[in-house]
Amino acid sequence: MAVTPVGNPYVESSDLVANYPGASEALAERIDIVGVNPFADAAARDAAIPSPVQGQMCSLNDDNKGYRYDGSAWVLFSGAGPANFTNTATGDYVSGGISYKYITFTGSGELVVDQAGFADILVIAGGAGGGGMRYTNVHESGGGGGAGGSLTFDSFYVTAGTHTVTVGAGGAGGTTDGLRGSRGNQSAILGVIVLGGGGGAGSLPALRTGNDSSTGGGGAGAGSFAGGIGALGLGFDGGIGSSLATSASGAGGGGGSSAAGASGGSSTTGGAGGAGSSSSITNTAVTRAGGGGGGGLTGGAGGSGGGGAGGNNGAGSAGSSNTGGGGGGAAAVTAGGAGGSGTVIVRVKI
Repeated sequence: MAVTPVGNPYVESSDLVANYPGASEALAERIDIVGVNPFADAAARDAAIPSPVQGQMCSLNDDNKGYRYDGSAWVLFSGAGPANFTNTATGDYVSGGISYKYITFTGSGELVVDQAGFADILVIAGGAGGGGMRYTNVHESGGGGGAGGSLTFDSFYVTAGTHTVTVGAGGAGGTTDGLRGSRGNQSAILGVIVLGGGGGAGSLPALRTGNDSSTGGGGAGAGSFAGGIGALGLGFDGGIGSSLATSASGAGGGGGSSAAGASGGSSTTGGAGGAGSSSSITNTAVTRAGGGGGGGLTGGAGGSGGGGAGGNNGAGSAGSSNTGGGGGGAAAVTAGGAGGSGTVIVRVKI
């Protein structure tokens, strides 16, 4: 019995008749390995092939897909089909003739994937707190907190296994000691880490500029203090504080994920927070990661996407939970608003 260059056996004229059964069996076994044999479902396949070999192929009638054994698991022929998670889905829908399911993490947890493949992922980090004011600097206002960084992945390859998901908390608002707002906390999944927003400026002399981070915090009012710098691809800069040296002059707004925070200009109105980004990963357009408004005699508006408003000669408002919105800056002797927590959303085709 001879074999082809790729190893398939065939009978030669010199083979004895007694060898024909052996040759026939070897050929059948080879076809079992290289042929795409159909099975009703995975259970039927596993019962028929308890010890698959690398390169063996089959098709399943229940999902009408072909599989190849890669030496450790059955994978789709292309190796690039949709992933599947076994967590309880938050929701499912059909769009453009394609069925999806998704899971929204509003707090840290685990994503359990039983089938490797591609998924769409949205990661929002925690928003930063707005800047606070102290009694000796009542002419100033605190900058708005920067939004949490926002990052979207289409067709991200996910391996099978249990994956840790971290959802960043929002940063605390600056206190009446005149401190900057705290940076937001990072969110992470599958080795992807997204930084939280930069804190809004406080009224202490060394803290009058906004923090740098994924987005920048707004600068303090009454002196054209600079906003923090955002990170390319994650968010934008914070706004500059007002040049006025009057009571409750306008502070800069915190940077958002799609726009910079507005400047306090030359007025007592705080700059608006930068706008956030819209995503329809759950089949509903939702805007997240807006910057916090700067404080002032009239507080700046929070950026679209959960940003807290700046204080109207008072305390700043908090960013909305699970949006990564920045907290509003304070005016008078009050505290800045806390940043909103982030979120992580994973969507797969079904």
